[in-house]
Amino acid sequence: MKYTTMILLLFCFLFLAGCAEESAQSEETISAGLVVTDSGLGDNAFSDLAFQGLEQARDELDISFDYREPVDQNYEEHLRTLVEDDHDVIIGLSFNIQEAMEKVAEEYPEQQFVLIDAESSLENITSITFKEDEGSYLIGMIAAMKTETDTVGFIGGEEIPVVQKFENGFKEGIQAVSPDTEVLTEYSGTFGDDQLGKEIAESMIEQNADYIFPSAGFTGVGALQAADEAGIYAFGVDSDQSFLAEDAVVTSMTKNLNVAIFDVVEQVAQGESLTGDTLTLGLAEGGVGLAPIRLIDLSPDQQQMLDERRNAE
Repeated sequence: MKYTTMILLLFCFLFLAGCAEESAQSEETISAGLVVTDSGLGDNAFSDLAFQGLEQARDELDISFDYREPVDQNYEEHLRTLVEDDHDVIIGLSFNIQEAMEKVAEEYPEQQFVLIDAESSLENITSITFKEDEGSYLIGMIAAMKTETDTVGFIGGEEIPVVQKFENGFKEGIQAVSPDTEVLTEYSGTFGDDQLGKEIAESMIEQNADYIFPSAGFTGVGALQAADEAGIYAFGVDSDQSFLAEDAVVTSMTKNLNVAIFDVVEQVAQGESLTGDTLTLGLAEGGVGLAPIRLIDLSPDQQQMLDERRNAE
């Protein structure tokens, strides 16, 4: 009887130990690291969207995450810190971080990285790019359909390939609808100066622009406010920015970075290794699109034209 009791106690102990181990394994939390753009959070656009994607992953997938704001532009240091913190995946935003990420990725070949808005050939860097020109084409069509002055404006941040895709798509959309419409174009050289964005927009308004499309991060926020104050129209970028200038923002070219980041973190959370490939997301893939159109009315013919273009991609 004594031996039977001892065996039962030993069995119970082993069973409980196994349950505890299984419970501990089930509670292992995937962690992600994020380096936003050098203009930091609060841009109401690109960096904030990336952060929202990780917040959603935290709430729905029970992951943890940390982030860095590289206002000092020392991308390499911030990436190394996140590597040392042993995150399962590290995400970096924008073309500007590519060189630093590739250097760190070569030193840590087992670490998984995700590069947004640029393309790397390294096997442990998965690249995600967007067809910004497809979404911006739709914005250009709307501007060309509704301008009364035949003059519109485009404001870019840094003159880099991804912003040039916004510019080119916008101009091509205008050209398709109204070849005689003039497009004023200026690059601010920064994504972080709302006052400069406002000054550039005010200059364009003085030149008779009645629609302005900024693709300039926080700099673009100032442009939207200038449009609001002047009583003209504007377009938001990356996220629905109508709340920034309610009487000016007609629609926004949405860039669904938050969805892309959630999806890639979900893949890691499910135990899948990232492929190191490049994912390119456009209208057909739900990577870009338009926020609801407000403040103006399109005629049935104009709406049909816009829809045909949107569905053709």
